[in-house]
Amino acid sequence: MTRLTAALAGALLLAAGSAEAEIRFGIMNEAYPPFFTKDSSGTWVGWEIELMEAVCAELKESCSIVEMSWDGLIPGLTSGRFDVIWSSMSITDERRKTIDFTSSYYKTPAKLIGAKDGVTGTTPEDVAGKTLGIQVSTIQSAYYATHYKDVATERTYATLDEAFQDLAAGRIDYVFGDSIPLMEFLKTEYGADCCEDKGNVADDPAILGEGIGGGLRKGETELAARIDGAISALRAKGIYQEISAKYFTFDPFGG
Repeated sequence: MTRLTAALAGALLLAAGSAEAEIRFGIMNEAYPPFFTKDSSGTWVGWEIELMEAVCAELKESCSIVEMSWDGLIPGLTSGRFDVIWSSMSITDERRKTIDFTSSYYKTPAKLIGAKDGVTGTTPEDVAGKTLGIQVSTIQSAYYATHYKDVATERTYATLDEAFQDLAAGRIDYVFGDSIPLMEFLKTEYGADCCEDKGNVADDPAILGEGIGGGLRKGETELAARIDGAISALRAKGIYQEISAKYFTFDPFGG
């Protein structure tokens, strides 16, 4: 592999212009539709990617993508491998102990999906004796430890796709995660065949957070303010809404 090829594989250059510095955006290195996934050419696409590109254009900055495993995103940020976590990360008090955040740029409730012949409902009584598939190091895992641990079993996965596969195969009873990617799975052929929406879980803002934001190193107040200002400008211009209309039938900014 040539040096140029390696560079292109590691970073996708996005908006160009009169940029003074590059902003590196860290994203999870797995598909998370409709927020980010790779097309047939290996290019990252999706709602969160388009929003990132629009933010960069608004800021007149050159931006690049750095791929990393989900549980490596916060260490990657704090060690300086990139500048912003842009990967559907919920803003929580626990994460604020380590990193700062921009304001929320979208919101989504937490949900359970399960087999069509299973119980509908999300109370502890509904899931008693069942196995919940949960992506490791997520707010859903923390929610499980508080609300479901005494009555149900957790099985953790490196990726949601692995949890979906086990759910479709009947090896677990539920997948617990953010509602939008779970509902996207139910639109797929094997998701529609096996499974259904069991409902949103009871809200717990202390665990589930305040929405999705960009993760930043502690003290990066100027960068946070610039990104917040760019998103506000995109909404005022209708660009945020135009991007969202390609993927959603609702405005994700307000949940």
